[in-house]
Amino acid sequence: MSYNIDLSGRVALITGASSGLGTQFAHTLAKAGAAVVLAGRRVERLKTLRSEIEAYGGDAHAVGLDVTDVASIKSAVAHAETEVGAIDILINNSGVSTTERLIDVSEDSYDFIFNTNTRGAFFVAQEVAKRMLARANGAAPGTFTGGRIVNIASAAGLRTMPQIGVYCMSKAAVVHMTKVMAAEWGRFGITTNAICPGYIDTEINHHHWNTEAGKKLISMLPRKRVGQPKDLDAMLVSLCAAQSDFINGAIISADDGMLAA
Repeated sequence: MSYNIDLSGRVALITGASSGLGTQFAHTLAKAGAAVVLAGRRVERLKTLRSEIEAYGGDAHAVGLDVTDVASIKSAVAHAETEVGAIDILINNSGVSTTERLIDVSEDSYDFIFNTNTRGAFFVAQEVAKRMLARANGAAPGTFTGGRIVNIASAAGLRTMPQIGVYCMSKAAVVHMTKVMAAEWGRFGITTNAICPGYIDTEINHHHWNTEAGKKLISMLPRKRVGQPKDLDAMLVSLCAAQSDFINGAIISADDGMLAA
C-alpha cells in the first residue's frame, strides 16, 4: 500500500527561490504537481531554474520580488495571480544573516536582517492572505477555498546561537508570527505553519563545513552531520497537502535532534 500527495491544480509561490532551500522547495513542489511561481531578486537565476523545472515537465513561472519593498510584494503577487492563477500555497522562504557579536551590530546590519526575515515575511504573507481571505468570503474567484502558508523559520528561532543573535531574534519573531497568523486565519481554511531547519548544507555555507570551525561545529552535533535540502521535502509537501488541514500553528523542528540534545 502506498500513499501519494498530489498537488496538481495548486499554485505555489516560493520566495527566495533563486538559491538554497528555495530552489529545492521549487523542485519539490513542481514534482508534486503544483504550478510553481519562482520569486526573488535574481531574475536570471529564476529563469534558469524555470528552464530546469520545465525540462522534466513541470510548470514554472518567474517573477521579480524584493521582500523589503512592499510595493514590489504587491506587484509580484498580482503578476503571479494574473499569469498563473490564484495562489493556493505560499512558501515564505526569503532570509539573510550576518555573523557578528551583538556588541558589533550596526543599525544597517540590524535592519538588513529584520527587513528581510521578519518584516518581509510578514508583508508577503499578508498580501497573499488578503487574496485567500477574499476567496474564502466569496469576494474573489478561485478553485481552492483556503490555503497553505509555510513560513521558513529556523532552529535559531527556538534557541540562542553565538554570533548570529539578530538572526535568532528575527526568526523567533517569525515563529510567533506563524502562531498569530494561524489563530487569525485558520477559521477561513488557511493553515499557517513553520519549519525550523537546523544546519543545512547549501551553496551559501557549503565552503564552511570543510573549515576547521565548520568541522568543529559538525563534531558537536548529535549525529555529527549537517542536513541536505532534500531532507525537508517530505515535511514541506505534507504541510502543503489538502490532507494537512488539521495542522495549523505548528512549529516543526527539522534539525536532526539538535534542539533535543
